[in-house]
Amino acid sequence: MTTDTTETAVIEDVPHPIETDYSTGQDNISPFGLDIHNPVFAISGLSIIAFVLVTLMFQTEATAFFGWLRPFLTTTFDWFFLGAGDIFVLFGLFLMLSPLGKVRLGGADAVPDYSYTGWFAMLFAAGMGIGLMFYGVAEPMSHFSSSLGGPALENGARTDWAPLGGAAGDPVAARDLGMAATIYHWALHPWSIYAVLALSLAFFTYNRGLPLTLRSAFYPLLGERVWGWWGHIIDTLAVFATLFGLATSLGFGTEQALAGFNHLFGWSTGNGAKVLLITIITSMALISVLRGLDGGVKVLSEINIVMAALLLVFVIAVGPTAAIFDTLVGGVAAYAKDLIPLANPFGREDANFTQGWTSFYWAWWISWSPFVGMFIARVSRGRTVREFIFCVIIIPTIVSMLWMAAFGGTAVSQVMADAAAPVKDAALELKLFEMLAPLPWASFTSILGILLVLVFFVTSSDSGSLVIDTITAGGKTDAPVAQRVFWCTFEGIVAATLLLVGGDAALNALQAMAVSTGFPFTIVLLAMCLSLYIGLRQTAKLG
Repeated sequence: MTTDTTETAVIEDVPHPIETDYSTGQDNISPFGLDIHNPVFAISGLSIIAFVLVTLMFQTEATAFFGWLRPFLTTTFDWFFLGAGDIFVLFGLFLMLSPLGKVRLGGADAVPDYSYTGWFAMLFAAGMGIGLMFYGVAEPMSHFSSSLGGPALENGARTDWAPLGGAAGDPVAARDLGMAATIYHWALHPWSIYAVLALSLAFFTYNRGLPLTLRSAFYPLLGERVWGWWGHIIDTLAVFATLFGLATSLGFGTEQALAGFNHLFGWSTGNGAKVLLITIITSMALISVLRGLDGGVKVLSEINIVMAALLLVFVIAVGPTAAIFDTLVGGVAAYAKDLIPLANPFGREDANFTQGWTSFYWAWWISWSPFVGMFIARVSRGRTVREFIFCVIIIPTIVSMLWMAAFGGTAVSQVMADAAAPVKDAALELKLFEMLAPLPWASFTSILGILLVLVFFVTSSDSGSLVIDTITAGGKTDAPVAQRVFWCTFEGIVAATLLLVGGDAALNALQAMAVSTGFPFTIVLLAMCLSLYIGLRQTAKLG
C-alpha cells in the first residue's frame, strides 16, 4: 500500500452513485425535502410505524408474544450465539496480529480526525454506557448470589463452568466466579462484535470510496448486486437491529433513572412517568441532533466520560478499596483460567447462564453493532487496523473490568459483611443506588448516577438517529436534519411502547426485541468477516 489512489483503484469501476437511488438512478430528493434512499427508508419507516400501532392495539397478545419470543430464541439458538461470539473475537485478534494490521484507514497518508481523548469519549458513550450503569452492580451481584447459594458439586469440583452452584459455601470463590462471568459478558466478546462491523465500514468507506452503509461491506462477496435488493435487505435489517437494540438500552436507562428518582425523592415509576421521562430525554436528544456531531454528541460524550471517571474514582477511593482490587485480580484470574469453558458453545450444563444471560447479551450486542459500529467508523479515519483493533477491543476491555470490579466488588463486599444488606435483594434497576447508599455523600453520587444514565440516554439516541439516517439515506453523512429528527423521535416512541406493553415484565419485552433482531443480523456479521478479510488482502497486496 503506497497511496490512496492505488487502494481505490481496486474497485475504481464500481458504480456507487451516492447522489442517486441505487435501484433507479433517480434523485432521492422527495417533495417533502427529505433526501431518502428508497426503498430502505420506506420499508423500515413504515414497518416501525406499523409495529408501534399494532403493538399498542393488541397489548395483551403482544405481551404474550414477547414473553414467548426471547426464551424461544435463546434456548434454541444459544449454541449459535456463543459460537458466533467466539468467531468475532478470534477474527479481531487475527487481524491485529497479522500483516493486515498495517493497513491504514483512509490510506497511507491519512491522519486521525480526532484526538485519542475525543475518540475514546465518543466510543465509550456510544458503546455501552447505559449498560455499564445498569448492570455494573446488578450482574456481579446476581452471579455471586447464585454461586454462593447453589448446590455443592460432586467432590467440591466444577464439572462444567457454571456460576450457578459453582462455589457454594465459599464467598471468595463465588465472588471471583461471578466477576469472571461478568467480565466474559462485557470484555473481549462484545467489543469484538463492534470492532468487526466498525472496521468493515471504515475500510470500505475510507479506503475504497464506497458509501458509509452496511451494504458497502459486502462488495467483495456480492459485487454490483449490493446496489440492488440484496443491499436493500442488508440495510433494512441493520435499521431494525439498530432501532430495537437502541430501544432496549433506552428502556433500561428509563427504568434505572426512574428507580433512582423514586429511591431519592419518592417519585412515581408508573407508565405516565416512563412516557414523560422518555419524552424529556428524547427532546434533549433532538437538541443534540440539531447541534450536529461535533457540537452535540462529541461534547456530551466528553462530559459523560468526565462524570463517569469521577464516579468510578469516588467508589474506589471511599469504598472498600482493597476488596475492589482483590475482586479485580481474582475475577481477571478466574476469567483467564475459565475463558475457554466459558466460551464453549456445545455440551453446556449451565443452561440458565448460557440462555438467560450470554445468548441475550450476544444478541443485544449484535443488534447494537450497526449503531455502534457505524458511529465508531465515522470517527476512526486515520487509524491503522492494528491500532483500531487494539483500541476498540483491548482498552475498553480493561476499563470494563475495572468498572465492574469497582461497582460489583463494592456491592459484593457489602453482602459479605452483612447478609441482609439492601443491595442483595434490590431490583436490578435499583441495585446501583442501594450500593451507593452506605457510602459517603450518597444523595450526591446517586444524583450523579442518574445524570450519567440520562446523558448516556441522550448521546445514544442522538448518535443512533445519526446512524439510522445514514443507512436509510444510502450512506450519506450530510442528509437533512429532519430525517434524524424523525428517527430520534421514533426511537423514543418504540422504547415507550415496549415499556408500556411489557407492564411488570417490561424488561422482558425490551430484551425480546433485541434478541429477535440480533439473530438474523448475526448471520450478516459472520458474512461480513469474510468480506472484510478479502478486501484487506486485496489492499495489502497492492502495498
